[in-house]
Amino acid sequence: MRIIISYEASWQNSFLDGSNDQKLPKKGRNFVASMTELRKKESYQQRNISKNTVMGVLSRLIGDQRKLYQARASNNYYFTDLEHVISFENKPKTLNHEITYIRNMKGSTDQNSFTGMIKVNDPIFQSDYSQEFWDILSLDLNELCNFIVNNTKVVKRKPLDPISILNRLETIKKIKPVDYNGLIKKASDRLATSFERYKPLNKKGQQLMLPMYCSALYLQMKRLESHYDMSTAKSKRGGISGISNNGFTPKDFMDKYTTGAKKCIFGNPYVREEYVKGEGKIKHTLTKANGQLVINLNIDFAKAKELKNMIDYAGVSSFYLGKKGLAYVSEISVR
Repeated sequence: MRIIISYEASWQNSFLDGSNDQKLPKKGRNFVASMTELRKKESYQQRNISKNTVMGVLSRLIGDQRKLYQARASNNYYFTDLEHVISFENKPKTLNHEITYIRNMKGSTDQNSFTGMIKVNDPIFQSDYSQEFWDILSLDLNELCNFIVNNTKVVKRKPLDPISILNRLETIKKIKPVDYNGLIKKASDRLATSFERYKPLNKKGQQLMLPMYCSALYLQMKRLESHYDMSTAKSKRGGISGISNNGFTPKDFMDKYTTGAKKCIFGNPYVREEYVKGEGKIKHTLTKANGQLVINLNIDFAKAKELKNMIDYAGVSSFYLGKKGLAYVSEISVR
């Protein structure tokens, strides 16, 4: 018996982790097609037609709409004794690569955006400790090291508001790593003894600037506590909202200092950028395929006739092959 499935614009990528062969987790499978997740190589998932695809299609054609793993685990799975005599050949005619906008329904929030009006009068910017506290971010590298090692006085008098602070953090983030030696090493080691989560070095053993400035901010908070009430500078967990010992998250930082909620992301283009040595930057996008799937069943005439009747009675006109696209039975041959 031969069944030929014609398909058009069949999506060849998966946007969820896990497998269709496993029971769904309570909260469902995770969405891995966001811009953040697509930075990881494993999140760009290409899916080819497999034996599982074929068995799912055959089950669908006879009216069984259960997940394949559910059908296989039941006592009335039609193909229990037939899977070993089923083979297939996929014949894609064309492969198209497109940039497609994918909806994200999980309520993820934008890492770098915020909503509402900015609260410049928050106590953390208007208190008697505010200038000494935030001026740490205005120090140059030598001044910062002297502050950490020798507790030198900080006097910069820079504007204090959420956007100015955020812009300064963004500037610090772009500063290139420096050699880990001399006064820099001494200052960094001092921070390491004070904060367990402090991670100052990159893979080359160089000192990163952002962790040093962020941890120095926490060090200043400790030092100022002996002179001021620093409760208004702390989050519920005792830290600085949106700022850790090693970096910052704009959306979390601004969430405390704006009247609106975090800005939701409703979708993004499905694109993964990758640098390949010798080729440069390559963009991986959604793949759509047109072609035919030929399914061969090595069964006797009576069984083939029974299966064809079941397909006719179910009357499935069109369906997805893999994800999205259009697929339909173009030919059934019983010999």
